[in-house]
Amino acid sequence: MWVLNSILLGVGLAMDAFSVSIVNGLNEADMKRSRMCMIASTYGAYQTAMPLIGWVCVNWFMHLFESFQKFIPWIAFILLLFIGGKMLFEAFNGKKENGKDVKLSSKDLHVQGIATSIDALSVGFVMASCSMTEAVLSVIIIGAVTFIICLFGLKFGKALGEKLEKRAAILGGVILILIGIKIMFFG
Repeated sequence: MWVLNSILLGVGLAMDAFSVSIVNGLNEADMKRSRMCMIASTYGAYQTAMPLIGWVCVNWFMHLFESFQKFIPWIAFILLLFIGGKMLFEAFNGKKENGKDVKLSSKDLHVQGIATSIDALSVGFVMASCSMTEAVLSVIIIGAVTFIICLFGLKFGKALGEKLEKRAAILGGVILILIGIKIMFFG
């Protein structure tokens, strides 16, 4: 039963990363398959790490992290607002490299990974009663589900980005800001 719960939890947790994957696909319509796998793997790794970190915190350091939990939505909001605002700024100022849209940097990818997975820390708090083996297997399932969902998001965004061209960066920036607002005010 916990395998099914882990899969469903993975689907729920992956929705923010899925949305951001669509944005990344929109912004980079010429993205290669290997890059798509790398981006999806990054989101999957963060979705794997965050609940595990939460589980470790609850089981070993809970007293240090109780007050931190209330800041999780703020951190995600600020990170996504920054990245979305940066995308809008670049879209309106025509920032391009050799006539092509600027590709997602490694730094921005990791910021997105943190922003879309930081709420998964709380899942680790909920998994506190699981054994270490169950926790590790559960987060691996969550990461794998996130990887698969993000690949679909990237492919969908890429297909849509080819149709929208220049408006894709604007749409992408707005979507990231809206995701940040959703996390901040609606969980």
